[in-house]
Amino acid sequence: MTDACDAPSGTLYVVATPVGNLEDISRRALRILSSAPVLACEDTRSTGMLLKALGIDRTGRRMVAYHDLNERRAAGQIVQILLSGNDVALVSDAGTPLVSDPGYRLVSEASAAGIPVVPVPGPCAPILALCGAGLPSDRFSFMGFVDAKSARRLKAFQSLNRDSGTFIFLVPARTLLKVLDELGQTQPSSTVVVARELTKIHEEFVRGTPTECSEAFSGRVVKGEVTILVSVPKD
Repeated sequence: MTDACDAPSGTLYVVATPVGNLEDISRRALRILSSAPVLACEDTRSTGMLLKALGIDRTGRRMVAYHDLNERRAAGQIVQILLSGNDVALVSDAGTPLVSDPGYRLVSEASAAGIPVVPVPGPCAPILALCGAGLPSDRFSFMGFVDAKSARRLKAFQSLNRDSGTFIFLVPARTLLKVLDELGQTQPSSTVVVARELTKIHEEFVRGTPTECSEAFSGRVVKGEVTILVSVPKD
């Protein structure tokens, strides 16, 4: 590999993968996923299916599970693999690792150990949603996943202000209508964009007030993960 200078340790590659459309994989990502001897995966089964779909042979490759539940222990193990001279490619189930996905602890520990860390750019759902939303993009705040508790979500939505630009939230589909209702209670005049199925055949952007968006999804079955963007009007 030629992405980092020679070093006694291996290199940690943080590799973005498609969020839906396989054509979004970069040539650089393909090269690294095809050659790295070790893959650190949020879900080894999902990554295995991705490699198969991309035509990448995983024979002789080691796949290490690295997810929220084992992150503390696995990070130390992967650092030792890197220190032994092996390159590692870190991937999440979809999109860019560390962006509301595991990876921070590993990158932090690898950096502290003097291991080269090389980000390999690619799809990222919050940025894709922002690009297609039609909301102000000169300043934005990525808020991650909404809180699981309604009271905390209401408090967070109430604190949104125009000065911070567009707000981006990740929302489990099962709570979409509830979240839109809470936005309607706290920010009724805001402009909301619901982005779903990004890069896929049924990609959709629904725009309007919280109430209008709620009406658009009423009675529909929405699965997976949804990105919601909020622009708060000036007082």
